[in-house]
Amino acid sequence: MYKRKQVFLGRGHESCFLWGARQAGKSTLLKSLFPDSPRYDLLLSDEYRRLSTRPALLREELLARPPGARPVVIDEVQKIPGLLDEVQWLAVNHRVQFILCGSSARKLKRGGANLLGGRALRYELFPLVHPEIPEFDLLRALNNGLIPRHYRAEHPRGLLEAYVGDYLKEEIAAEALTRNIPAFGRFLETAAFSNGEIVNYQNIAAECGVSAPTVKQYFQILEDTLIGRMVPSFQKRPKRRVIMAPRFYYFDVGLASFLLKRGKVAPRSEAFGKAFEHFIYQELTAHSHYSGLHYPIAYWRTASQLEVDFILGDHEVAVEVKGSEQVAAHHLTGLKAFREEYKTKYSIVVSLDAKPRIIDGITILPWQSFLRKLWAGEIVSA
Repeated sequence: MYKRKQVFLGRGHESCFLWGARQAGKSTLLKSLFPDSPRYDLLLSDEYRRLSTRPALLREELLARPPGARPVVIDEVQKIPGLLDEVQWLAVNHRVQFILCGSSARKLKRGGANLLGGRALRYELFPLVHPEIPEFDLLRALNNGLIPRHYRAEHPRGLLEAYVGDYLKEEIAAEALTRNIPAFGRFLETAAFSNGEIVNYQNIAAECGVSAPTVKQYFQILEDTLIGRMVPSFQKRPKRRVIMAPRFYYFDVGLASFLLKRGKVAPRSEAFGKAFEHFIYQELTAHSHYSGLHYPIAYWRTASQLEVDFILGDHEVAVEVKGSEQVAAHHLTGLKAFREEYKTKYSIVVSLDAKPRIIDGITILPWQSFLRKLWAGEIVSA
């Protein structure tokens, strides 16, 4: 079992939501952290039937249990929005603490469901990250992805194919998030070509045979179901003309590789560079949440094609990712241009270099060193 970095910082006695994409490991984590807690798993058909028919059963059963400090776990809570009224009543009137777990708040929000009036804390679980995996294998991560079951697999393609199929069937069709499932299926593959790239809604719409507003709606579904994220453009007081459109990343590098039909990702290939950048983005996103710092992540690109992959916080840290074994001076152009406009605490190139170096005040770090420093709080701190 992996020792996950999500430890519910600052939870205290408050109830909380734990969101995460399917198979990220939410149920496994909650079983390990709260092994003796009362548990309601709404993926079980009999549990779902009885509570969807009569949500008051939750209240009646929990009031009958002996008083105790253990939180109550409800898995896949989005499947029965009506339970949240009972949850709030129990939390307010009897101080029952809940851990509410799910893969999407979209159905709850769209149905006007009770999200506990801001009383519940929000946490998120991501795919595996570097410090959670003993004897971490970079090529395995880039090819298999970091969904726990996929990372371990010797032949992950079938699992990835099933994942996409289950997502379409269970998350999209079953929850009626869109009526045109075939078009959405085409969109998933087309959107993969925007992975790590600036999003052009018109071009994607033309490829999918739907309108640009529909494509925007589809991207929103990916965000709401935690399958993808937009990375905004850094636009604070720009001196140069900058690109305004966001970039997009799927939540897992293996899923993106599968949808792109990349084949095997090998060192020194173009696919390696793209996947390596995606992997570093996953680590940054997870660290931002797990550390409790919640620093924003943006990218910077000018109309003249100067670019920095990731800007962390309010331009405190600028990070460029290069799948190169020896970073050269021409790789630093974007970081140097960014430093001309903004004062940074650290300007870093993450690469395959064997040892750390400094060129013109810019630190080149082997990816292992960068991740060790990141998770030790040496790159971004409070």
